[in-house]
Amino acid sequence: MSRTCNITGKKANNGYAVSHSHRRTKKKQNVNLQSKRLWNSKYKCWQKVKLSTKAIKKFIVC
Repeated sequence: MSRTCNITGKKANNGYAVSHSHRRTKKKQNVNLQSKRLWNSKYKCWQKVKLSTKAIKKFIVC
């Protein structure tokens, strides 16, 4: 399974790692994913979901 957020659809970004001499090498910037258990009221059970931290802050009220 790929590293994407189930709600927002965020995924990895391509970027450069810049050294002190300003040489650039490619690197991948992954999303900060956390696995959370959310209550599904339709099926009345807990579901494990991969969410980005931004989605947790924005959509889930604690």
